[in-house]
Amino acid sequence: MEILTISVFNVVGNSFCVEADDGQKVYELIKKALLENRKVKVSFQNVEMLTSAFLNTAIGQLYKDFSEGEIKNNLSVDNMSKEDASLLKRVVSTAKLYYKDPEEMEKSIAEILGE
Repeated sequence: MEILTISVFNVVGNSFCVEADDGQKVYELIKKALLENRKVKVSFQNVEMLTSAFLNTAIGQLYKDFSEGEIKNNLSVDNMSKEDASLLKRVVSTAKLYYKDPEEMEKSIAEILGE
């Protein structure tokens, strides 16, 4: 099976991946490919700055639409620094917890914030 490579740099148009809106563009491309049962490699080549807001939108919200197994078997990342890989790991852990029970997570957040 041919692997679709998505260049984050090309999608965003520069080396600063910090905006959730840019993450949404990447998410849409990944989601479309996964729905077509394609394997996806997300390349972070030439990316200089990456934020959790970007990663939450680009990759974290995939856990709302796909199982952990589907994502693990069909999505990979490439050319990511150790620091960014660590950030991605935290984003994925949080997304899995959140999408397992979004209402409970929202309730917990509200309690923590005293709302």
